[in-house]
Amino acid sequence: MTENRTGVAIVLAAGQGKRMGTKIQKQYLELSGRPVLYYALRSFEQSDRISRMILVTGGGQEEYCWKEIVEKYRFKKVCAVITGGKERYHSVWNGLQEMKRQGLQDAYAFIHDGARPFVTEEIIERAYQEVIREEACAVGMPVKDTIKIVDGSQYALETPDRKYVWIIQTPQVFSFPVIYDAYQKLMEQEKENVTDDAMVVELMTKHPVKLVKGAYENIKITTPEDLLTAELFVQKIFHEKNGKTKNSY
Repeated sequence: MTENRTGVAIVLAAGQGKRMGTKIQKQYLELSGRPVLYYALRSFEQSDRISRMILVTGGGQEEYCWKEIVEKYRFKKVCAVITGGKERYHSVWNGLQEMKRQGLQDAYAFIHDGARPFVTEEIIERAYQEVIREEACAVGMPVKDTIKIVDGSQYALETPDRKYVWIIQTPQVFSFPVIYDAYQKLMEQEKENVTDDAMVVELMTKHPVKLVKGAYENIKITTPEDLLTAELFVQKIFHEKNGKTKNSY
């Protein structure tokens, strides 16, 4: 493992966003006049660790994404806009296959949800340093609240120790052989209850996945309440900086 290896960001923007309750998909909803997806792509565009981006979008949205996101906001690192699949893991698999098609197997795969606009260069750097050592890592944060395990009728069964419980975010970062092998095995079995990339590696390989701290602000916009919170974060995190850092928007 050497630090001269770059990363390829696979940014997932194919979700339907049913819980948002809007006709517009959540990644295209506006935050302070710009699409949610813009903010996610921007941090990868600015990071020196990322050489290229593959944008995975819903069927029929490829041209819109290219013109209204990539060209409009001048994202130079986007090397492909491709069609996603029925489930999240299908979209990731399509992104990994595109990496292979372009001969990018020597790069680290940074898999990121396009509905997470608040990833920062600092988070990307921490994940990069960790994947050099571990080959597999996922961004997350320790939980603040007490967590309960419940049964099917919502009766509490047990209370796990908080120091062993994290909320998982993205990016999730892997050496290409580790993540490609795991997803190749998954696609042969089609386990539909898989919800993130670390879980795929956990289920399909014996390779450990290290957790690395992200940020509590690194939320995924899923519901209308999330969008309201995100508007506050945009004002606080980005607008207050007003050009003072590279992550100013």
